[in-house]
Amino acid sequence: MAKTRTTLTVDDEVLRAVKVRAARTGKGESQVIEEPLRRDLGLDLLDPIWAHGTMNDDEAMALAVEAQHRSRRRLR
Repeated sequence: MAKTRTTLTVDDEVLRAVKVRAARTGKGESQVIEEPLRRDLGLDLLDPIWAHGTMNDDEAMALAVEAQHRSRRRLR
């Protein structure tokens, strides 16, 4: 998985907690921050599905648009 470097502004207390968690678990600070973000965004559930998917990007987009249109028709 590709990684991108970014800059975040966080509360000093949060950063201190990240550093403590990283030291206690033997993980990097980035990993300590990324894991709950992935969980909160639901990516931890989607990654296994995406890894085994057989659709290309165009097919996946077409399916997503079709599902959106069906949902909108039900709301009317």
